[in-house]
Amino acid sequence: MTTKLSLATLDAVRAKAGIPNYGRHDLRAGIVHFGVGNFHRAHQAVYLDDLFNMGRDRDWAIIGAGVLPSDRIMRDKLEAQDFLTTVVEQDNNRTGAHVTGAMIAYLEPGDVPAIVAQLASPLIRIVSLTITEGGYFIDPASGVFDPAHPAIAEDARNPLAPKTVFGLILAGLAERRAKGIPPFTIMSCDNIPGNGEVTHAAVSGLARLSDPGFADWIDANVAFPNGMVDRITPATGTREIGIVASEYGIDDAWPVFCEEFKQWVLEDRFPQGRPALEEVGVQFVPDVAPYEHMKIRILNGGHAAIAYPAALLDIHFVHEAMAEPLIRAFLEKLEHEEIIPVIPPVPDTDLREYYKLIETRFSNPKIGDTVARLAQDGSNRQPKFILPSTADRLRRGDDVVGLSLVSALWCRYLAGKSDSGREILFNDPNSDRLHAAALLAKDDPMEFLALSDIFGDVAQSDLFRRRFSHALKTLWEKGTRQTLQVYLDGKLGE
Repeated sequence: MTTKLSLATLDAVRAKAGIPNYGRHDLRAGIVHFGVGNFHRAHQAVYLDDLFNMGRDRDWAIIGAGVLPSDRIMRDKLEAQDFLTTVVEQDNNRTGAHVTGAMIAYLEPGDVPAIVAQLASPLIRIVSLTITEGGYFIDPASGVFDPAHPAIAEDARNPLAPKTVFGLILAGLAERRAKGIPPFTIMSCDNIPGNGEVTHAAVSGLARLSDPGFADWIDANVAFPNGMVDRITPATGTREIGIVASEYGIDDAWPVFCEEFKQWVLEDRFPQGRPALEEVGVQFVPDVAPYEHMKIRILNGGHAAIAYPAALLDIHFVHEAMAEPLIRAFLEKLEHEEIIPVIPPVPDTDLREYYKLIETRFSNPKIGDTVARLAQDGSNRQPKFILPSTADRLRRGDDVVGLSLVSALWCRYLAGKSDSGREILFNDPNSDRLHAAALLAKDDPMEFLALSDIFGDVAQSDLFRRRFSHALKTLWEKGTRQTLQVYLDGKLGE
């Protein structure tokens, strides 16, 4: 017997899961959030829920917003349960569930007038985003905002009918400016180095295409704090929905599963105020960059490193990949010999101890994180998580045997079949182009490195070209398992 999750049924849910100690009537909106996916509901929404449960800052509730078809699906499911979410936290020794209520509404995707009106409300003092690494219209190779992207060009031509997140944000800022309402702070919660600066470039860059004076006003008046976010949060499927129903008796259309660990490091630049997130574990620092480098290179880079050998060996779950001795040893060698040595020092942090924590988190069998999730969207993730370490080592004159192997594994994966012959299904906006290049690269590895929008200057390095070509040739001739062993034996670069 299950209980359909709603405000009216919280007392029934209380027997097996934690529930908010505040009512919906206690909350007022202070944040509009674009991109209400699993990570947001397991991270920012949880921090705010914790704060509200302390009786603090209940005028900072969330209103959701979005522009994608998937946003509509999420909105409909959450609206049917009064925007409540069951969050199941799991580590190696403990599992627990609680319901969060920090979101109080979700605007209809595509309803531009309603979204702009909400953005223009004086109550809204922060606009936050989790729109994925690929949502910022960045040229992958250069890391610079791309004003020629068709979606950006369309919004520049029609600023009163925006279709992108940044076009909507600009429309809200324009209305506030016209009414003399101070601008909200714009806070990215995506895994991008300098995510505040990247967001600033997108917002200001779009404005400059149609109104340079407005762009100047944004540069002078709008805050874009950088932040580092961290919590492993797998996708929700029938497995997760079934577990919540069977173990907690809750009928939740889209629960969130995540690890117990969470981290949020932020620059304290919020001119219109902010919730007291430091009370619930958020770390405010003058410079987020060292923490970003650490997390993006070691954790996200580590995920990218193990995804493709695991997929080629037909491994489904991440913890199963970590249980494969070759993959675990490959990750450890890569991190300690090539990634960690080019990461700048992080205050009060031992990078090798941080890696041990990452290794433990990756090995958590309760999370159910999938290799397919890690492998998706490589055309956006490789230039952000792997290739920066490669570029740094090349600039220093260091070897890149392991990092070149990561790129070669990605190429081999994109050829479309695992070592056993199983067909691989891609989830990447550039999958057709990548697949074609990967097939050509079997005979000529330079065909893959010719993807200049991804590899940029790295592909011009003779050393990288040699290492990549040798690794890819070895993968095709010997297979993934034997190639990993050759690397571990220190013979791949010979």
